[in-house]
Amino acid sequence: MPLSILVVDDDTTVRETLVEFFQALGHTTAAAATATEARRALAAHAPDVALIDLRLPDAQDLRLLEAIRADDPEVVVIVLTGHADVPTAVRAMQQGAADFLEKPVDLEALQAAVAQAAESGRMRRELGVLRARAARAGWSDAVSPAAVPPSIDRLVELAARNDDAPVLIDGETGTGKGFVARRIHELSPRAGAPFVEINCASLSATFFESELFGHERGAFTDARQAKRGLLEVAGRGSIFLDEIGELSSEVQPKLLKVIEERTFRRLGGTTEMRSEARVVCATHQSLADAVEARRFRADLYYRLQVLTITLPPLRARAAEIPALARALLPRGARLSEAGVRALARYEWPGNIRELKNALWRASILAEGAEIGPQHLAFPPSPSRAGQRATPLPGADAPATATPGAVDTLADAERRTILASLSATGGNKLRAARLLGIARSTLAEKLKRYQIGD
Repeated sequence: MPLSILVVDDDTTVRETLVEFFQALGHTTAAAATATEARRALAAHAPDVALIDLRLPDAQDLRLLEAIRADDPEVVVIVLTGHADVPTAVRAMQQGAADFLEKPVDLEALQAAVAQAAESGRMRRELGVLRARAARAGWSDAVSPAAVPPSIDRLVELAARNDDAPVLIDGETGTGKGFVARRIHELSPRAGAPFVEINCASLSATFFESELFGHERGAFTDARQAKRGLLEVAGRGSIFLDEIGELSSEVQPKLLKVIEERTFRRLGGTTEMRSEARVVCATHQSLADAVEARRFRADLYYRLQVLTITLPPLRARAAEIPALARALLPRGARLSEAGVRALARYEWPGNIRELKNALWRASILAEGAEIGPQHLAFPPSPSRAGQRATPLPGADAPATATPGAVDTLADAERRTILASLSATGGNKLRAARLLGIARSTLAEKLKRYQIGD
């Protein structure tokens, strides 16, 4: 795989020799004779690997290594020096150098060292993505495999096995398209690499390109430093493009090139970079209609629908609702048979997402008791603002308040907080997510109501 390599050496012969050698191998190279030039090149190109000399006119010893680690920790640094000693080598490795080689260096040995260091850097970036994803995946994000309808299990398995083919997942909002995309990735040979996602509707065309492809320094206002895009971060993993129907017309041909040719350019760049990531897309709208309306390229549409998985709405899966509801229950919550029957009679316009949120809310209202129809009331939809909450079919009518039995808002809030802590086993972060507030806000309320420590 072609790499971006920065060569830093004040010896013109050494610098030019290394640049020519790596260019001949198909890598992109940049060169610098001083530490100042090196830091400028670092900001402009975000190289994968930096080969640095220890003795430069404006930086001696390990000062440039320290600066590079501070400027861009993802750059892999290999130290080349004609003045090697064991203490310096040890300190270099302690400060993050991937290797320490003495000049004159054998070019084949250097090539192997660069390849190994670049692979190590790629794995470190992928591990960072996986750890970040694991840190975000708490109880509030958990979805059961029951979210995948049995009718499409076979398609999910086929998509996972054929991991070079693009996949298009369509279905109404809330049907679990993101979960299915992750399921395909986790069942595929790419499971050990990152799964990264981006919402096509959430960013302007320029910033979407920056997120997906990365950018070079100066590509747009405020682009003060080069940035790797998600295609680079994904490596040999999968990239999930949600709401692909909202992708801007300027970006569509560039995505088509990624899928067909496996190449792309950073925003503002001229160098062709190679992508090894698998592309999975999702949409809640008809792409065929978007093509007919000339809002979506026909060639991209046909390329994406190599394998299409259509997720049915929850109202078409009434027989599966009891098992799905039990799988989505918060830890420790119980669902009565009457509650199951009420859930099965509702149409669920928000699909699995609405069902999941309804069960969380009901578990709080039940306060540790079995969830029944009386706990399954919903707030009015935006189109019915000002109306009272509507219970699920079969739910008991809310009791009329009697004089002297009305709680204050503070009482109700305190009881809801206690119920959320009970439902999450005392986990304050998950309780805050369940309540839809920041953890700091929850901490203030716990102090105000003298709950806990």
